[in-house]
This record gives sequence, structure tokens and C-alpha cells, in this order.
Amino acid sequence: MHVILGASGKVGRTTIAALRKQGIPVRAVLRDPTKAQAFSDLGCEIAIADLNDRRTLIEAMNGARAVQVICPVNVRAERAQANMLQTIETIAEALTAANPRQVLAISDYGAQHSSGTGVTLIFHALEARLRKLDSKLIFLRSAEHMQNWARLTKVAAETGQLPSFYHNQAKLLPIISAFDVGSIAAELLLESNDAKLRIVHAEGPQRYTPNDIAAAIGLLAGRNVTALPLPETEWQNVLLRAGLSEEYAQLLVELYTAHNAGRIDVESDVGELRRGGTGLVDALRPLLLA
Repeated sequence: MHVILGASGKVGRTTIAALRKQGIPVRAVLRDPTKAQAFSDLGCEIAIADLNDRRTLIEAMNGARAVQVICPVNVRAERAQANMLQTIETIAEALTAANPRQVLAISDYGAQHSSGTGVTLIFHALEARLRKLDSKLIFLRSAEHMQNWARLTKVAAETGQLPSFYHNQAKLLPIISAFDVGSIAAELLLESNDAKLRIVHAEGPQRYTPNDIAAAIGLLAGRNVTALPLPETEWQNVLLRAGLSEEYAQLLVELYTAHNAGRIDVESDVGELRRGGTGLVDALRPLLLA
């Protein structure tokens, strides 16, 4: 039995579909029971659990050979960092009690750093806490999801300007489709490997610059789109206007500062690199149609 937390998200759904295609038993862990039917139709067992409820999580993981975990992000939480750290602790306690043979954690580029990376510090904390488990571990460090540009894609298509938090619009960025992360996770869960810890970095078929992203949006929208850097003094207010809490906005400001300093990347000489197959235009196309 493979237990997938965050089953209804892009990564989780894709992992589940790939595992079920291979006939692997899957238990989909959902918070919202109204989403259960789609996973039942795939032949999954269903567990309803809150990731902050240790008891229901242990029940959801009972009898699991492998568990895939992801730390949910609440961008509107006033105490965003404390809330995410508490969720990590609850998940880890449940994993300790369930003691699956293998745990795959969806992590992030830059998770190797212990300071100065904003929201990515949550993934550093996740990896550090899971290292205390007896289970075999896979840390799947994902580059930024192409779908994260959704909030800016329509604005850029309408105005011809793509706001960018990057200083250099010709800087090559590691990004990947979230659906490819789910597919790579399934591949790793199906592989036979006796290593106690594997660190795998995941990014797309190539790296793209903010200028490339603007050009891809322009191609899809049928107009010229230019990437324009936002002044750092405006970052916080722009994020607040987008509906983020003050604390989460500050975590993102710190993240983009680290990105511009070149700190959010593959950990040098550690682990391996897997590439997804989805190109930028194919990932952005559904965002404009949504």
C-alpha cells in the first residue's frame, strides 16, 4: 500500500494516477471528502485526515509500505511559518508511529540551506525532521513550478508586461511542471533502491529566463510581452495586494532575494537530477485558458 498525502493537489494526483496505472495499491489522503469520488474511480482506498491531526494521520498511514508527503502552504496564514512547522511535526510524529518502509518527501531547491532563504526554510526543516525517522527516505527537491506563474500569466497577456521579482531578466531559472514532479515521484517510488537516503533534484527539460517566460506568454496570447523587473521596494506591497499575509509575503521577499543571489539551485555534488518532459509553452497554455 502506497499512501499519498495531498492527494488532490497537482503533484499528488499525478503520482496516484501513475501508480494506479501500474496496478499499485494506493490510499489517497484527503481533507475534503467531497473530492473522494474521483480517487475511488481510480481504484484508490480513501482516507479522510487533517494534516494537523496526528490521530487521523496515523490511521491513514496504517499498513503503508510507502508514504508520499508534502507540506501544504497557506499563503494567507498570519503565522505562516509557525503553522507550517507545526504541520511538519505532526506529519513526522504520525510517520514515526506508522513506521512505513519508505517515505518520499516533496521538497524544494535550496532546501540544503539553513538560513536566509525565506519560505524554502520550511523544506529545510522538513528534511531535517524526517532524517530522524527509521524509514528509508527520498527527498525530491523540486524546482519552482511553472504553474506558479499563473497569477502573472493573465496579467501579462492583457497588459503586455510580465512583472518579475528577478533582477536579471536573462537569468536562467530552474523550473518544472508540477505534473512532472508527480510523475517523477511515482518513478522513484517504483524503483528498487536500498539507499537509506536519496536526494533527487527535479527540473524541466531546460532552464528558462524571465524573458523566455514573457515570450512564451506572448506567443500564446498573440502579442508582444516584456518581462519588467519590479523594484525591491515594491515587492512586499505587490504580494500583499495579491492577498498574501504579511508574514508569508515577507518569506517570499526573502526567497526572491536568495534567488537573485544564486542560492536557490541544485545542491552541488549531491544526489541526482531528473528532468520532466513538459515544455514551458505547454505548461502555460492551460493557465491562459483557465
